[in-house]
Amino acid sequence: MSKITIYHNPKCKTSRDVLEKIREAGIEPHVVLYLQNPPTESELRSLMKSTGESVRYILRQKGTPYDELDLGNSKWTEDELIAAIMQHPILLNRPIVSNGTIARLCRPIETVQDVLK
Repeated sequence: MSKITIYHNPKCKTSRDVLEKIREAGIEPHVVLYLQNPPTESELRSLMKSTGESVRYILRQKGTPYDELDLGNSKWTEDELIAAIMQHPILLNRPIVSNGTIARLCRPIETVQDVLK
C-alpha cells in the first residue's frame, strides 16, 4: 500500500477519530499538522486533483474567516480560493487523507475506508 498521509488538526475530534481508524488498520500515517505546516500551492492543487472535487469541496466555514472573506460568493475562481487557503490554512477542511492516488475529505469518518482500500 502507498504511504497514507493525513492533513490533521489534533483539536478536531473528527480528525482524531480518523487518525485512530487509520492506526487501527495497522497503518502509521504521515501526519501533516497543516495549521503549522500548510501544504504548498502545488501540494494543495495535487490534493484537490486527487479528491476529484472542486476547491469549494474542501473549504471549511465554521470557525474560519470564510464569511468575513465572502468566500461563498460565486465570483471567486478556483485560483482565488486556493490563494485564500494558502493565506488562511484554517480554511482547509479536515481531515483529508491521501494514499498518493486518491484523497478524501473524511467526513463522515467512514470515508477513510475509500483511501485505505
